[in-house]
Amino acid sequence: MLKRWLAYIRAWFKQVSEDVMDPEIEIRSAIDEAKRTDQDLRNQAAKVIAHRTQLESQIESAAEDVGQAREMAKQALLKSDEAKQAGDEASVVKWNQAAQSLAMKLQASENNVASLKKQYGIAVEQAETAKEAVQTNAMSLQELSAKRMEMLGSLEQAKMQESVNSAVEALSSGIDDGMPSLDEIERKIEQRKAEAMAKAELREATPEGAEAELRKSVNMAEADATLDELRAELGLQS
Repeated sequence: MLKRWLAYIRAWFKQVSEDVMDPEIEIRSAIDEAKRTDQDLRNQAAKVIAHRTQLESQIESAAEDVGQAREMAKQALLKSDEAKQAGDEASVVKWNQAAQSLAMKLQASENNVASLKKQYGIAVEQAETAKEAVQTNAMSLQELSAKRMEMLGSLEQAKMQESVNSAVEALSSGIDDGMPSLDEIERKIEQRKAEAMAKAELREATPEGAEAELRKSVNMAEADATLDELRAELGLQS
């Protein structure tokens, strides 16, 4: 029984929260959360791609180490051979040891290059996967944004309909006797329109009105001349 009451209480709180929450706020919150998720994904993808780029630089540097160790090992062997031809056993031993040490360094450098290339292969796959994830999420964000605009439009329509419903209900409830009638309001509006038109007519008859009309004609003539000039530059007929 207690579990049932708890379930009822949770359902009631959920319903109350849904009723209180403004749909527009919910829509904007969903978009903001999607944007944050998209930015986090982009940041992670950037790190993955940066790791691939770093490996490229490390492989290049390691390859140079291999080349340098190989060349120095060759030089040590040549020195050893020269000492052998000269009968200098001490130099032969020295250069052979140097060549052996360089050969070990060469082997280590080659192993390092092989390891880096293996890591690079994995990094390339991870980078491509990251880019695909960013592209997919970006498309989802665009779809969500478009859906948001559609939902906001529907919400606005609902608000307008609610306003209309409220207006209809107000009219249906009757008009207060102390309020002016629609005929009186219409008469006042017509009177204001007539007065405004009369003032405009009087203004046109004054020197100031004539001057304003003249300026308007001059401006229109200058605008027409400018358009004719642009048509001529474009080779269009006026």
